[in-house]
Amino acid sequence: MPEPRKLRVTLVRSMYGRVNKHLECVRGLGLRRMHHTVEVLDTPANRGMINKVSYLLKWEEV
Repeated sequence: MPEPRKLRVTLVRSMYGRVNKHLECVRGLGLRRMHHTVEVLDTPANRGMINKVSYLLKWEEV
């Protein structure tokens, strides 16, 4: 069975003063602070969260 694809996501802009729904998306991705990087599975749910807060993130396929 092939290994699931992953995305490497980094928070590059501050969460201070953002809309609550956007903060929830960042937290849902597992990001805690600026310049924190996590690897998440490439699922439609995670892609949706990344697209919603793309102005705060840098991401790449792993």
